[in-house]
Amino acid sequence: MTSQLTASTANPVLRVPPASAAAAYFGASLAFHADVSDVAAALAADGDPGFVVLDSRSTASWDQGHIPGAVHLPTALIAEQARDLLDPAVPVVTYCWGPGCNGATRAALALAELGYQVKEMLGGFEYWAREGFEFETWEGRERRTADPLTAPVDSDDCGC
Repeated sequence: MTSQLTASTANPVLRVPPASAAAAYFGASLAFHADVSDVAAALAADGDPGFVVLDSRSTASWDQGHIPGAVHLPTALIAEQARDLLDPAVPVVTYCWGPGCNGATRAALALAELGYQVKEMLGGFEYWAREGFEFETWEGRERRTADPLTAPVDSDDCGC
């Protein structure tokens, strides 16, 4: 037992053991976050997806590219304009540029403080485009080839 303890404490992965409350943590994480491919699948399915997608970036960023059907509401304007643009009974999925940006988190917080049900889309617009989903720009619709580091090459389903 001593050799196992020494080996695990020397291992940087197990230096802090896995939490016994892992199920609660990961369940909560899924309550707060949505995956790009899950959002795309829900939007592509027939009927109402049951949520609205909100782009919290600037107008220049929106014009550069955004998810078709998304509502454009920059974070700084949420307190002032959310009630005019969003139904408080409909959950909102926020996004910003990408994983290096916390703008979607700020937007989600602003909406939550107003009483909205909200999730943040992990990966933001960057991963939407990198995974090959169609997007709109000020010039029209575009779609890029899926990046093999972010999406399966020969399948629509990553299996996760």
